[in-house]
Amino acid sequence: MIAATVVHKRRKFRTDTVIRETLLVCGILSSMLYVAADILAAISWRSYSYTSQSISELFAIGSPTKWIFALVPYTSLVVAFGIGVWWSAGGKRALRTTGILLVAYGIASHAGSCFPMHQRGATASFTDTMHIVLTIMLVLLIFLFIAFGAMAAGRWFRFYSMGTILTLLVFGALAGMQGPRIAANLPTPWLGITERVNVYSAMLWVIVLAVILLRSPITPAKATAT
Repeated sequence: MIAATVVHKRRKFRTDTVIRETLLVCGILSSMLYVAADILAAISWRSYSYTSQSISELFAIGSPTKWIFALVPYTSLVVAFGIGVWWSAGGKRALRTTGILLVAYGIASHAGSCFPMHQRGATASFTDTMHIVLTIMLVLLIFLFIAFGAMAAGRWFRFYSMGTILTLLVFGALAGMQGPRIAANLPTPWLGITERVNVYSAMLWVIVLAVILLRSPITPAKATAT
């Protein structure tokens, strides 16, 4: 009877481990697929400038490449990753909070996809306003999940997270300064680069966190405790 119970617990632990690792891999896939979609869309749209136009313009209303992003289940993958992070937290409250924030970020990202911006030169409407509001919310959530997630590993990861936040602040400010020029349908040199440094930095951080958690599996003792 005892032996059967032990075998059952071991099988359950192995199943839980596979599910947890699958959820964590979703974080890696979310970032890689989003970047791939961005590059593919930029290449597909001949008149699009990768260096001077924003990512949002690739899936804006009337964009010929918005269907490419529709094929990438980015928000679902982020939500799955958030659950995986929460599952991997054990007794680390900061990491549990990171998982919750990632789920919130995934949900907010999905809401943002429901309110795409218009192309440059078009008359702004409610959907443009909501796009800006949700973008601000997403930026705040990114800062928060990186700040809490910085405690997931040792000192090197805390410094790396601080560097990522600093990168987001600097390049986010540079990209934000171009906002009035977008609204006025004026040239925005280097907007595409500054925004992509911002976005790619956050997505790289997600990949690094996923790898850290995948390399630090929960032991049966920890799994029982949680």
